[in-house]
Amino acid sequence: MTQTRADGLPFMKMHGLGNDFVVIDARARAVTVTPDLAQRLADRHRGVGFDQLALIEPGQDAHLTFYNADGSTSAACGNATRCIARYLMDETGRTALTLTTDRGVLQAVDAGGGLTSVNMGPPQLDWQDIPLAEAMDTLELPIEGAPTATGMGNPHCTFFVADAEAIPLDTFGPRYEHHPLYPQRTNVQVASLIGPDRLRMRVWERGVGVTLASGSSSCATAVAAARRGLTGRRVTIELDGGTLEIDWREDGVWMTGATAHVFDGVLTPDWLAQ
Repeated sequence: MTQTRADGLPFMKMHGLGNDFVVIDARARAVTVTPDLAQRLADRHRGVGFDQLALIEPGQDAHLTFYNADGSTSAACGNATRCIARYLMDETGRTALTLTTDRGVLQAVDAGGGLTSVNMGPPQLDWQDIPLAEAMDTLELPIEGAPTATGMGNPHCTFFVADAEAIPLDTFGPRYEHHPLYPQRTNVQVASLIGPDRLRMRVWERGVGVTLASGSSSCATAVAAARRGLTGRRVTIELDGGTLEIDWREDGVWMTGATAHVFDGVLTPDWLAQ
């Protein structure tokens, strides 16, 4: 890491439904995140611990860059985007923001009642955009269980099962994260229809593992369910950490839910120098 403050590096800890993040505000002073730093920060015993690390940099309202716990990058992280949008709204007093990510330009709005909505953009439904390794119908992949492939700025593989609770994600997730049809690996979801326009979903995130929630995975699952005729385009997703409302509109997939800014801290110079 370079260009840190002499007294250490400030950070924030946030979460969206237990999907937790270390957030570094680099708008005033540049911060370089290396894969090694991301991995050390992600260590819940020797670092801080997170599902994703998010860097806030100068942009239209801000530019967001995301890192997974294994040090790899991700173009999208829906819950972190909502957390940071809430932080910036509280900072500025505004109720709407325009954020940029490697996924593209994302709109965020105050949904009232402490909830924050982000438009994660249109889903990617063509095989080459997700991407998959070869041309095929993305609605039902030639994989046991016939999952659906969706891109939300990152790749997703959604299995619709009778009981999402019964799937051993610790072994099921990594088996498909590294499936040869996904050259960039994939997030893996298992979902069950539990009511009209209501899904129970659990997630294995690429480069992270089992997480309590995932915003982009929720968006991908809602899109897949609507494409398969299981639900309408507006659904409630019940995750291990709580509930998200997903609305697939003409302008993109909107995600609404709660966020939390847990605490602020400072990484010490000695730790940074390790």
